[in-house]
Amino acid sequence: MGDPDVSNASTIWLEFLGRGVSETFYDVNGIRTRVLEAGSGHPLVMLHGTGGHAETYYRNLGPLSEHFHVYSIDMIGHGFTDRPDVAYNLDDYSAHVCDFLDVIGAPAAHLSGESLGGCVAAWTAITRPERVTKLVLNTGILARPDEAGLRQLADLEQRTHSLYEDRSLAAIRRRLEWLVVDPLTMTDEIVEIRHHIYNQPGMVDSVLRIMGAVLQMNRGVYGDVDYIDQKRLREVQCPTMVIWTDKNPGKSFDVVSGAIAELPDPEVHLIHDAAHWPQFEKADEVNRHHIDFLTRAV
Repeated sequence: MGDPDVSNASTIWLEFLGRGVSETFYDVNGIRTRVLEAGSGHPLVMLHGTGGHAETYYRNLGPLSEHFHVYSIDMIGHGFTDRPDVAYNLDDYSAHVCDFLDVIGAPAAHLSGESLGGCVAAWTAITRPERVTKLVLNTGILARPDEAGLRQLADLEQRTHSLYEDRSLAAIRRRLEWLVVDPLTMTDEIVEIRHHIYNQPGMVDSVLRIMGAVLQMNRGVYGDVDYIDQKRLREVQCPTMVIWTDKNPGKSFDVVSGAIAELPDPEVHLIHDAAHWPQFEKADEVNRHHIDFLTRAV
């Protein structure tokens, strides 16, 4: 399917139709972990952003599953995965990803992460390089935002905090619209899915806790580890592709260009007319870049 230009241009079922996509729950070191998966071959694990869930990649799962065994997971504290009592720092997320690889019997996998998921993927490549064959960073990288970016993130925080009092479809839509250039492209179906997820008992408390942890990491004051230190990207050993957008909120392309330069010979693609969800807004383009990069011989 082509990139949508109106709301509700496609549905998740239409995207999955005939693709063999399944919803599976894995026991990952005692954590019940929800996964949407399809395909066969080398594993490709896709990691969503803060407050997200596996459906972040519903326009990517099918096309990518023609080349890989794709796993789009609900990370800890998200979606229908368990919400353990942890700090929700990059070590916690990375440990869960590596434990998941153990469960599926994969010594290593391609990792593709969006926003927070990109930071998790990068941190895994740095701290557990033997587990990552290729790395894709999609609007998520270990770099701090500038003042304008912090204001945009504060806007997202406000939209998220409002859900504590109002978890209506309208309030959830308002939060999701932060992710895209054109609000009309945010489908009613995605809004309904997130409405269902966020109305689970205690879920909004978890989302707010995670949002706070992510903002603290971006401000460089989270715990004893400076996770968002772009110089750590020099330690990435695997081939890396960066997908950014010309209208990304939180961290503009100019702001992250220095961090990208720390990576060893990265492949970089700037997606136009997209914000924080290019895999949703410009799915065909993002899928093509993934396939070209991940199938290329090293």
